[in-house]
Amino acid sequence: MKKKLIMILFILLQLLLINSLSPKHSSAKPKAEINVMGFVYCDVCSNNSFSRHSYFMSGVEVRIVCKFKAASSRTNEVITFSANRTTNEFGLYKVAITSLYCADVDRLATSCQASLVGRLSSSDSSCSVPGYRTTTDQAVFKSKRSSICIYGFNALNFRPFKKNLALCGKK
Repeated sequence: MKKKLIMILFILLQLLLINSLSPKHSSAKPKAEINVMGFVYCDVCSNNSFSRHSYFMSGVEVRIVCKFKAASSRTNEVITFSANRTTNEFGLYKVAITSLYCADVDRLATSCQASLVGRLSSSDSSCSVPGYRTTTDQAVFKSKRSSICIYGFNALNFRPFKKNLALCGKK
């Protein structure tokens, strides 16, 4: 549980950093209301956690599938959204869903999943074995200043074929 909390806090800090570095959108483009995002990293020590030897991976393709269902007995509306995204230089993948508004999230039953599809770049062949391949664990962050919601997934990872005992110990 402690590792999960640390990972969620780490993701939140990364999101704040990346949002502050991203260019501002022009007023002609509609503002995305719901963002679904997560990270992919190399689990160098193959312990299913982000360690001091781990690093974020770019060029990884991730499939995101979300279903938003109206939480009302009077309607059966379902919006299904799926997309493939490639991680950037920070290991981040992100999908903006503009057809839903953050204010609607409290009235929606949501199920989202992120899955590793594969690696598009072969620059790092040392970290090629899928670790955490799929996640449905997520945290929802709502902005109080604007109507933006962020669904942040637990991180997905790859690991080396063989653990480096000199670097990571014998455990």
